[in-house]
Amino acid sequence: MKKWEDNIRKVVPYTPGEQPNQPDMIKLNTNENPYPPSPEVTKALQAIDTDALRLYPDPAAEDLVQAVADHYGLNKDQVFVGVGSDDVLAMSFLTFFNGSKPVLFPDITYSFYDVWADLFRIPYERPALDENFHIRKEDYFRENGGIIFPNPNAPTGVELPQQDIEEIIRRNPDVIVIVDEAYVDFGAKSALPLIDKYENLLVVQTFSKSRSMAGMRIGFAMGNPVLIKYLNDVKYSFNSYTMDRTALATGVAAVKDKKYFYETCKKIIDTREWTKEQLKALGFSFEDSMTNFIFAEHESCQAEELFQALRNNHIYVRYFPGGRTGNHLRITIGTQKEMEIFIDFLKKYLKKE
Repeated sequence: MKKWEDNIRKVVPYTPGEQPNQPDMIKLNTNENPYPPSPEVTKALQAIDTDALRLYPDPAAEDLVQAVADHYGLNKDQVFVGVGSDDVLAMSFLTFFNGSKPVLFPDITYSFYDVWADLFRIPYERPALDENFHIRKEDYFRENGGIIFPNPNAPTGVELPQQDIEEIIRRNPDVIVIVDEAYVDFGAKSALPLIDKYENLLVVQTFSKSRSMAGMRIGFAMGNPVLIKYLNDVKYSFNSYTMDRTALATGVAAVKDKKYFYETCKKIIDTREWTKEQLKALGFSFEDSMTNFIFAEHESCQAEELFQALRNNHIYVRYFPGGRTGNHLRITIGTQKEMEIFIDFLKKYLKKE
């Protein structure tokens, strides 16, 4: 190793899901929404004044912040926006997790958490999920430097009951508790009503899943004004212009179209419930998912074998080799037609076994 490498910050990077590009594929591997964004987003794109792109965007993202605040019944000073929830979460790690005690998050969860902790040199510990992939609230009733977990969890899809979330927050009044709600719109209960009761709670959501805008990169956090101010202070010290003009305009359009939002979420939920029944009939087992994916294993066919067979037929799901997740596939919910093709393939393939 060269001498100049001694002072380089070295981390093991996050591994994103595969992004194949085939015309006949069924892509069920990265939890994207199978439906297009709201038609209002198209109108907003068409209305963009390209001459204005030579100017910097609004650093405060006032219009988007106001639209999000209006949708959730909040004040503007309770909302922070960023370039996808990954940006918001990374900024939150940088802002709130600066003590000497370890930050706590589950051992099976969103795999970016330990990447950020290593990058920012934050100590952390990962309490193990129970044998059914559920968070044990008691594991978070001890000294720590902060807490973060997704609800529902990923990649397991399991929802933590609201009373357990509140007990974790109540038992940790001296640290920041972040609830990452990337998938909450698919039937789970949000912790948002608790932000007025607990000043140390930050709730993070995204436009990538339920609003079909993974390609636009819009995320947001909601909490008490003091937390939001601290986030903005770090943002303005790091990059004042995080949101571009296109994202701001389309984000406002998306969040204002409530009817389309609720209709699309319902379609995904209905297809998910249909898929659950089909998978159970084929010998799959899984914890009840409240997300736009199902984390499943088969009673006799190995996950790696199924993963490869599906991939060979241009059906892409996510496989997490090794450890307790090694025999599971994470299956994103596509359109009803896509899921019917997926199930038909499984019926034929498993019949050969």
